[in-house]
Amino acid sequence: MSAVFTQQFTRQEVDAVYRVIAERRDVRHFVPGAVDETVIDRLLRAAHQAPSVGYMQPWRFIRIASDAVRGAIIDLVEAERINTAEALGERGAEFMRLKVEGIRECGALFVVALADGREAHVFGRRTLPEMDLASVACAIQNMWLAARAEGLGMGWVSLFDPGQLAQLLGMPAGARPVAVLCLGHVDQFYPRPMLELEGWDTRRDLAQLVAVDRWSNTGGQLAPTAPESC
Repeated sequence: MSAVFTQQFTRQEVDAVYRVIAERRDVRHFVPGAVDETVIDRLLRAAHQAPSVGYMQPWRFIRIASDAVRGAIIDLVEAERINTAEALGERGAEFMRLKVEGIRECGALFVVALADGREAHVFGRRTLPEMDLASVACAIQNMWLAARAEGLGMGWVSLFDPGQLAQLLGMPAGARPVAVLCLGHVDQFYPRPMLELEGWDTRRDLAQLVAVDRWSNTGGQLAPTAPESC
């Protein structure tokens, strides 16, 4: 019988991981100040250590250093913010009162893109082609958690026209932007997710989202079910 792997992390280290996950926030409010370059390097390395289907590593990170390019991204986000408000109908005015990005204030700005050439990676994508996008999301989550551990805020902005942003940044055909990431110093982290604090929505009860053996639909939401008797 083979030996069972023994946990090599201390209880304190394990608890720290769960704490970082619980206290991660989508940050929109930043205070002035450049982000240390050695910290940025650590965050990018953490992102690059993410899992990817077929080991395709489809993520690309573009750092925005030019004020002109940052300003152009702000314009794209503002245009989409208005379009989103119109699409929301009766909640549009409520949405327009929310702060949905911190592009102007953040100390460092990145655009994360899905790389071109994805069709060569069939492994893991033949039946679920969107797994390349899921891999990029894993890289962003790695960076997000690492940023929180470093005491930095990070916000994921998705309000932009992908084609226009791709053209602005000179992306090749087939590549597309997935996220604008705002990174920077904060004076505090929100005690709860900002959209909860603003009354936009609340976190659902986990019991509504977990089932056993089969999808159980109760009131349009997942609910746990007991296994059927054998």
